Amino acid sequence: MVLGLPRIIDKRRRSPAPPFLGRFLDSAVRRWVQPPDKIIERSGIRQGMTVLDLGCGSGAFTTLLARAVGALGKVYAVDIQPGMLRQLESKLAKAGNQDIRNVELKQASAYALPFEDDSLDLVFITAALQEIYDRDRALQEARRVLKPDGILSVTEFLPDTDYPRRSATIKLCQQEGFVLDDNLGNFWNYTIRFRKPSSRVATS
Repeated sequence: MVLGLPRIIDKRRRSPAPPFLGRFLDSAVRRWVQPPDKIIERSGIRQGMTVLDLGCGSGAFTTLLARAVGALGKVYAVDIQPGMLRQLESKLAKAGNQDIRNVELKQASAYALPFEDDSLDLVFITAALQEIYDRDRALQEARRVLKPDGILSVTEFLPDTDYPRRSATIKLCQQEGFVLDDNLGNFWNYTIRFRKPSSRVATS
């Protein structure tokens, strides 16, 4: 999935990274390539937010998101693979993370998110959107669960074998009714922030 690693599964199926890559995805190398503090800042995450870490994997960003939203915030870590969630559960159980009490793990498909309409402040997707076969359907679900004016944050980086250009990411998300809010980073590692229009704004 990342850093040019060969695909284990036919790329055309857009399958998620297998659980055995979990340790690599949550490694010092990954953090060097994609500095979490920069991505969190670019995403617009603030204290008190309710955030969905969609395609969280083994939790490369989950604990940092939890600390960024603080005790009054909430992070839902969602992945379709139980193996990845078990790795994240083990990470949360470590001594250094036992102060984190605002993370809830959920096994679910991006096509059927277990949240009410208009219930979340921010959907955070890092190097995961391109792994989803029906990205349009997943983005429709993300839009459904976001509050009006809620944020969709999409981060991609070039060593990922599924890396899309910025223009492709912007077009994809705008086609599903999101409004471009900010476009940050560089060619190699970018974060694009979108907003779900409020009910007062027409979405053509």
